[in-house]
Amino acid sequence: MTDSFDDNDAFAAAGLRLTVDLDALVENWRDMAHRSGRARASAVVKADAYGLGIEDIGETLYLAGARDFFVATADEGATLRLYAPDARIFVLSGIWPGMERVFFENDLVPVIASEEQLTFWMSVLADYGDYPCALQVDTGFNRLGLPMEDALALADDVSRPASFAPVLVMSHLACGDDPTNPMNRQQLESFRKVSAAFEGVEASLANSAGIFLGSDYHFDLTRPGIATYGGEAVPGIANPMRPVATAEARIIQTRFVKSGETVGYGRAMQLARDSRLAIVSAGYADGYMRSQSSGGVPLRQTGLPAGQGFIAGHKVPVAGRITMDLTIFDVTDIPHHLVRAGDYVELFGTNIPVDDAARSAGTIGYEMLTSLGLRHERRYISEEVEE
Repeated sequence: MTDSFDDNDAFAAAGLRLTVDLDALVENWRDMAHRSGRARASAVVKADAYGLGIEDIGETLYLAGARDFFVATADEGATLRLYAPDARIFVLSGIWPGMERVFFENDLVPVIASEEQLTFWMSVLADYGDYPCALQVDTGFNRLGLPMEDALALADDVSRPASFAPVLVMSHLACGDDPTNPMNRQQLESFRKVSAAFEGVEASLANSAGIFLGSDYHFDLTRPGIATYGGEAVPGIANPMRPVATAEARIIQTRFVKSGETVGYGRAMQLARDSRLAIVSAGYADGYMRSQSSGGVPLRQTGLPAGQGFIAGHKVPVAGRITMDLTIFDVTDIPHHLVRAGDYVELFGTNIPVDDAARSAGTIGYEMLTSLGLRHERRYISEEVEE
């Protein structure tokens, strides 16, 4: 899986490029597995592995020891099956009529999350016999999941088909990234009732943030997601995870602009000094969000600083508005010979944490990663990935 810059002409020539550190990915997943204590750690690879490529990410985590995976859709599960041959693959969006074949042919486990899906699933079992499923229960999130009372009634229903035998019951924390929020304890107590009602069935509650809440939340299987990819699980504390993804954009042109002149659409920024600007080939069509602009966007009125890039050992601020394909950075404070057309500015990654970039956009690291779009060239680097 190791790739060489010199051997990858497409990567070397790309206007926007993404480097994915598979060693950091594995280290993060193993860290979260260790923090999970007696519980097994699954691998969450939904949304094309948080925008980083389900094929390479899935295979890497499988080789690292992951044997339980969560995807968003059956199509993602079918793709992952090629790279995780004997893993359990849970499909979070569940199953609907017409999807039976893709589930059975790829040995996917539907997560039943509504009364409609449950009714359909019972009919599937009547036609096809025993087949595993997972059951999602709503413990207060009010998103997906059977209501608590319905789930508990289902557990006690002696008339339910013998073929209905979930291999996992699960729920999801609404406020896991806020350790002091009383909602966490409320959901924990509710989920304990569900787990007890489905005696002998594995249980899963903790996402990345939930793992940090401690062993009470771990049950049998944890679901680390954003932490595996290097993002913050709990804002406001030092992030112990290694950065996994680094996005860089090529400088198309540098130019000198005099003090008092304006930059970009809407004259959103007026320069207070003679400046040197670097124009790079990435914009909001690539997931580098317009809300990170230095002016002309509502977010700047809140006092939150604009986005920054990194080049030649320096952080450099966004100048003016980010546009569809282009972003301008102020590189005035860097010696001229260190910044030239053809060089790359880091948008986020090793030196600009993805969550810092996200905060300047008024969003979260999840959205930054999953919004990268299709125009980047990607490479995976690894010294050694082994089980």
